[in-house]
Amino acid sequence: MKFILFALGVIAMSNTAVAAKPPCSPLLDVELRRLAGEETVNLCEAYQGQVLLIVNTASKCGFTSQYEGLEALHAKYKDRGLVVLGFPSNDFANQEPGSEEEIEKFCRLTYAVDFPMFEKVSVKKGTANPLFERLAQAGAPYPKWNFYKYLIDRDGNLVDHFVSLTKPQDRKVIKAIESLL
Repeated sequence: MKFILFALGVIAMSNTAVAAKPPCSPLLDVELRRLAGEETVNLCEAYQGQVLLIVNTASKCGFTSQYEGLEALHAKYKDRGLVVLGFPSNDFANQEPGSEEEIEKFCRLTYAVDFPMFEKVSVKKGTANPLFERLAQAGAPYPKWNFYKYLIDRDGNLVDHFVSLTKPQDRKVIKAIESLL
């Protein structure tokens, strides 16, 4: 009898453990390759339970200096669960023409970017990669320029988006991030 109760307790504990892990958000259930690398990452598996700020980036844009603010956000809030994810794109005025290796070098040397960067992608409607398609399906606009920002909560839901003109250190961005941490 004690063994049966023990076994039932183990089953109940294992069911609780399984139930405690939330299911993967369809928004983030995408495989993407790390910038200038071969490693593929499932965003849901890698970042589930964290607050995400997803940004389409470019190295030769009037907003490129936002890399500095994005890195500052990442550094300030990463211990509380924020991850900034960068996605270089050459969709707007040929402002990201370089190879992935050149983009990576530029980001590290010019802005000391330490937040995760992923493969060069398309973000425009009709050619957007699956992540940006899903962001649009969730209610956000497709980027109209570089440095659009999409805020995702810990459950993998789109919470807000910010246009290129909105700097990473803007009060409304900070307030939105802090409300999710």
